[in-house]
Amino acid sequence: MVSRARDTHTTNRVVRIDDEDWAAYEQACRAKGLNRSADIRMHIKKEVAAWRRQYPDEAAALAIALKGSKEAADETDG
Repeated sequence: MVSRARDTHTTNRVVRIDDEDWAAYEQACRAKGLNRSADIRMHIKKEVAAWRRQYPDEAAALAIALKGSKEAADETDG
């Protein structure tokens, strides 16, 4: 079951990150005056914006994304 934060209407995501990297990332984010969640969301928004600029045709962009998702899943399965 997916849980959602009540105050932001965002879905909690699970990622696997080494404890040492996660702690160092917290320090790096604090130095920027951010928390890790805010920094991750900013990174995702930048990546998506760049991707959309590269593939402005929404149908083509979606097809590329779905193909990439399938390829990534195939890599983890085999």
